[in-house]
Amino acid sequence: QVQLVESGGGLVQPGGSLRLSCAASGRFFTINVMGWYRQAPGKERELVAAITNDGSTNYAGSVKGRFTISRDNAENTVYLQMNSLKPDDTAVYYCNAHFQLTWVEGLKAYWGQGTQVTVSS
Repeated sequence: QVQLVESGGGLVQPGGSLRLSCAASGRFFTINVMGWYRQAPGKERELVAAITNDGSTNYAGSVKGRFTISRDNAENTVYLQMNSLKPDDTAVYYCNAHFQLTWVEGLKAYWGQGTQVTVSS
């Protein structure tokens, strides 16, 4: 059974920083894209940042220049460094990863349980 476990959320003042982590565990062949999404109250879930297994990245325009996504393939972990946080960044942040469970199967997406990030003075 594949599992994604997030950590690092919390309350921070505007202009502050947080670092989110998401560790994958279980039985799988490989992980393709890993990423972070967020969902604010009353809004749809949106992509924040994504990274491929060879390090190519993609960011939402609203976080470009402030957030940095990275991954440690040896540890099956993806990180999101969030700097210059704004109240508009307040949301539940979800880790997402596309797994290939065996070498003969296609990719399957899994989600973490979510971690709350609140930016407020």
